[in-house]
Amino acid sequence: MHVDVPAKINLFLAVRGRRPDGYHELTTVMQTVSLFDQLRVSITGPPGRGQHPSTRRRMRVRLDDDGTAGLPVAPENLAVLAAAALGRATGLPDVCLDVSVNGAVREASSPESPSHTVLALRKGIPVAAGMAGGSADAAAALLGLNDLWDCRLSRDELRDLGGDLGSDVPFCVVGGTALCTGTGTQLARVLCRGEFHWVVCTGGEPLGTAEVYRAWDRYCRPGEVEPDAVLQALRTPDAEALAAALHNDLESAALVLRPELAGHKRALLRAGALGALVAGSGPCIVALCEDAEAARAVAEEVRGRFARVTTARSPAGGAAMQPCDQPQGHRSLQ
Repeated sequence: MHVDVPAKINLFLAVRGRRPDGYHELTTVMQTVSLFDQLRVSITGPPGRGQHPSTRRRMRVRLDDDGTAGLPVAPENLAVLAAAALGRATGLPDVCLDVSVNGAVREASSPESPSHTVLALRKGIPVAAGMAGGSADAAAALLGLNDLWDCRLSRDELRDLGGDLGSDVPFCVVGGTALCTGTGTQLARVLCRGEFHWVVCTGGEPLGTAEVYRAWDRYCRPGEVEPDAVLQALRTPDAEALAAALHNDLESAALVLRPELAGHKRALLRAGALGALVAGSGPCIVALCEDAEAARAVAEEVRGRFARVTTARSPAGGAAMQPCDQPQGHRSLQ
């Protein structure tokens, strides 16, 4: 089967301070946006052996170089970590990873069943851009393998498991629109009555989330802004009101590390966007437009300024699973 999982944008993100455990206390409103990764999950090997426990313990991870710069390699890749975490949570603590490079599979040193689990990832979400691409992949792995392996965990249980992998993973399991607090893992559903149209712009060097938070610790202070204006704009719906309420405390830290982002934001506003902000920890910039036609016009105006410019809508629902034939052109995690 394959799992289509959308990116997220932070319509509102306030950093309340650093916690004693080293994480940061957040208040954020997240919404899915229609840029998708697709994770195909399957079991290969002799017929009839797919449910044998050894199938779950054996995973081959292949990361062929297809130009997707910055994608973390196994075993650090979040989709792979999610698979291992699901194995541990369901009584299979010894999930092993046979890592290969550029397709040269290295066989396991110990005898194993020839059946094994395959993850094949097609990227549509920008890598290391502040749109939760890695977290989305982790959520897709949890959802897809929970079904493939017949683990029978509820979506709430998968959401809790995802919280140990990353602060955005629980939201990516659920999708839609949510108010998130704590480290971002405590979710409350938010009513959104309309559809919004965005221009998503990526380019330049990726920004690591930890790097941006370190810059925030050094240069910024906790804010007191509340998400009320964003929540009201989502209920109306009113694109102009939402544009005026967009807020991201991490943007200041991202601008310290990438000063050119300020000019990119101004260019989007001059092109006709209602509002623009750095997406999450950046460096992707998202610009809200009046409607789909306006988004296309803004995208065309700024296309030469960025490596990639695309239009998208929100909200985009949550992760969706369905059986599939073997798709082509995937980046493989096998």
